[in-house]
Amino acid sequence: MASDALETLAALSELPGISGQEGAVRAYLRERAAARADELRTDALGNLFAVKGAGKPGPRILLAAHMDEIGLIVTSVDDDGFVRFRKVGGIDDRVLLAKAVHVGQKRVPGVIGSKPIHLQSPGERTKVVPADEMYIDIGAKDKAEAQRLVEPGDAVTFATSFGEFGEGMVKGKAFDDRAGCTVLLEALAGEYDAPVYGVFTVQEEIGLRGARVAAYAVEPDVALVLEGTPAADIPLEEGETSSTVLGRGPALSFMDGSSIADRELVQTIIRVAEREGIPWQWRRTQGGGNDAGAIHLSKAGVRTASISVPCRYIHTPCAVLHKEDLRNTIRLVQAVVAELASQRRA
Repeated sequence: MASDALETLAALSELPGISGQEGAVRAYLRERAAARADELRTDALGNLFAVKGAGKPGPRILLAAHMDEIGLIVTSVDDDGFVRFRKVGGIDDRVLLAKAVHVGQKRVPGVIGSKPIHLQSPGERTKVVPADEMYIDIGAKDKAEAQRLVEPGDAVTFATSFGEFGEGMVKGKAFDDRAGCTVLLEALAGEYDAPVYGVFTVQEEIGLRGARVAAYAVEPDVALVLEGTPAADIPLEEGETSSTVLGRGPALSFMDGSSIADRELVQTIIRVAEREGIPWQWRRTQGGGNDAGAIHLSKAGVRTASISVPCRYIHTPCAVLHKEDLRNTIRLVQAVVAELASQRRA
């Protein structure tokens, strides 16, 4: 994989960008996409459109990857200076305690805390501490000091550093969907015989909101959603199965909780992958959803499918992916877009 793609993923992973506060991610992507697109624009919700070949004949191809990540948002400050919060997006309460975080634009360091185990009753020790009983400790001595540093509405992101480890693996936060954003940015480097609308969408984690208005604006003939998807290739209970496996290539879905993929489009993706010698795998679980759920229902309907990078531990403070899966997803998306453009030139 080209080193610049890995550098892109590293930079994107460490940027803050919870749903509704994607500005830092958008600014980075706008700068990187400027030399790869004929037109850049941002809509009222904050979606970033990078358009290539708008005047060309052929199908209008939409490539979508969401910029937002799961995280927390400040709701209030206690008299003792502890910060209360709510979750943004789907986060398991069990992964929150004792995690280091950054709060607000000043990236104030904090730690998520709750009543220590020594003070819990026997009954409390057997239960998961709910998020509404947790707080963020930013080291403030009282409410006044805390309020000088943070305020309600401030975004809270996990303080996770990107890094390489193991054999060909990388770890970091927000691979769902900064991995997809990396793939989309690399796809924009190609030249295609059809108009391509790359859209970095907002607010996917709280209801596919950006994709809904983006698809309405573009009116695409066909759409590919690029995302990080669960791997779960870990020790499982008997009878359970992993969704995808790291190192076996990009994952394709025939159905998830929000959409059924266009069968002809999926078959085209498979045909291109096998022709180009690109490994691929099925996403074997059908739970969850992504921007395809909103895009395929836009206006009169859109032929839509997803191409995903397998990731362990998504929707947690730290995810893991295989560099070869990222590289092969980039290769596959570029080849599929070229194929879709050539099919309709006549």
